[in-house]
Amino acid sequence: MFVGRLAHLVRRWWGSLSTRPPSTEDSDWVAAHLNAGERGIFERLSVADRRHAVLVARRFVDLCPAASRDHVAAALLHDVGKTRSALSTGERVLATLVGPRTRRFREYHDHERIGWDMCREAGSSPATLDLLAGRADPAVVDALRRADNI
Repeated sequence: MFVGRLAHLVRRWWGSLSTRPPSTEDSDWVAAHLNAGERGIFERLSVADRRHAVLVARRFVDLCPAASRDHVAAALLHDVGKTRSALSTGERVLATLVGPRTRRFREYHDHERIGWDMCREAGSSPATLDLLAGRADPAVVDALRRADNI
């Protein structure tokens, strides 16, 4: 488990080095799947996190072809809570290694709950919120977890 998690983090770190934003095609696809409030919180993500979100959401659709717009929105928004901690890539790595020892590290580790609150405030649908909370159909929840394990 640890080796798999470490490999996931190395891939995420490597991808974070690029400053290339999502393509116009990807940005249009995102806009088609998010409501106005959701687009606002999506845009708070760093460029690297937006690229990661699109990659996860597209993998999610490959794993779950019948996914609804609400479920794709959840895939796109699954990491928005990380914006609250405002950690750099290096700080995220450190927070992952040492755990929730500071307020910002705790916020990073609690990003799923924080993101759920942000999405609720942004007007996300009950179906989007249920998937973010892991309360959707277990197969859909599993597809999102697998898609995020890049």
